[in-house]
Amino acid sequence: MKRILAILLILIGGSSTTLQSTAQSVRSGNRPTNFIVIFCDDLGYGDLGSFGNPTIRTPHLDRMAAEGQRWTSFYAADSVCTPSRSALLTGRLPIRTGMYSDTPRRVLFPDSKGGLPQSEVTIAEILKRKGYATAAVGKWHLGFQPEYLPMKHGFDSYFGIPYSNDMDFVGQNVSTEERRRRMMDPKVEYWNVPLMRNEQVVERPADQTTVTRRYTDEAIGFVRANQNRPFFLYLAHSMPHMPLFRSKEFAGRSQRGIYGDVIEELDSNVGRLLDTLRQLRLDKNTLVVFTSDNGPWMLYNEQGGTAGLLRGAKGGTYEGGMREPTIFWQPGTVRPGVVTAIGSTLDLLPTFAALAGEKAPTDRTLDGHDLTGLLRSQPGSGPRQTMFYWRGSKLFAVRHGSFKAHFITKSEYGSDPAVEHPTPLLYNLDEDAAEKFDVAARHPEVIAKIREIADAHLRSITPVENQLDKR
Repeated sequence: MKRILAILLILIGGSSTTLQSTAQSVRSGNRPTNFIVIFCDDLGYGDLGSFGNPTIRTPHLDRMAAEGQRWTSFYAADSVCTPSRSALLTGRLPIRTGMYSDTPRRVLFPDSKGGLPQSEVTIAEILKRKGYATAAVGKWHLGFQPEYLPMKHGFDSYFGIPYSNDMDFVGQNVSTEERRRRMMDPKVEYWNVPLMRNEQVVERPADQTTVTRRYTDEAIGFVRANQNRPFFLYLAHSMPHMPLFRSKEFAGRSQRGIYGDVIEELDSNVGRLLDTLRQLRLDKNTLVVFTSDNGPWMLYNEQGGTAGLLRGAKGGTYEGGMREPTIFWQPGTVRPGVVTAIGSTLDLLPTFAALAGEKAPTDRTLDGHDLTGLLRSQPGSGPRQTMFYWRGSKLFAVRHGSFKAHFITKSEYGSDPAVEHPTPLLYNLDEDAAEKFDVAARHPEVIAKIREIADAHLRSITPVENQLDKR
């Protein structure tokens, strides 16, 4: 055993104490919890069968929801890609880490020089302290210079497209109309996006018709290779971000058209991964979280998703931009049911740390809460009572309990100015999830309370250097 531990120490760089503890846990049958995050790109609140879609068939995700918990008020920390992803991995709002921008671009592009600062602590880095194997598969979008890639943020390996699949567009002089036509009728050669393994480009342009399957193949290979030790897998699919691609097997299968084809292929591949966990008898020892980075990209008509009954979409701070279809699954540990308590991707870091028996960082402000109690017992109100809706460097809205106050509103896209509301717009989200009926006049005491919460929150923010606008 000592010889085996020594070899493991060399391979993964862990401490002998950690490795001995892990080996003892495995021998005794008291295995550490594995973690898998399946993170979609631009998936809408209403795009799954279990969240009310009438024509997209998602049997594997529906089974996952039935066996686990379906969260109906779970939020991304931002309404666009880069800041949302940084928040999931760090448990910190983007305004605290520099992963925000007030420019129209709002995310990192291939020519960006900035990225997630190495001073930030990710889920992967925390779990590696406990001897976990870690892998990032799929879309990264947190920096493309060598110092910002996944291997520099606690991941043992990386396989995927490092930014959005519509970047590296081929043709500098293409008209806006032609660009839109290509987005709606895509071909692989229209985009020169790279597929990377660790820090090397292995395919360019990436064959996007096969990335959903190949990401899942990589994820399954990682699980099989690490079935005898604890692991953390961050599986960030490129779909259903426009342009939409699916394999030949799924072309024309869905009543919902090409968008439905893409979602049904994602569902099928979630099923493949969960089946692997069952076959390896890891299902009861693995917490799987399925969610999305922001709401649907509704600029593209029927090729975008739907936010269901929610108002708004990707890019905005109405519910449709940030409330995501979310499922927690771990048979025998996660108590099945529908959870109406507020949760966020910000909560994953403290939750995973607690379940792994590791301390979350104490030298910085974390914006997440430990959800362990809700996952393991009868769902109740939960530790999170408040959600902050940031857009760039400004706090646009705050939800506290059932009520949400909008201090500033702006359309998801376009050049129209932001509108500041001297009396905030106020919605009771339990009664009016669609944010149709402003009840501010009836609840001045609620507005006063939320103003206090917002003011205290703003005082907690220390300005940091913006990373997204570096050129």
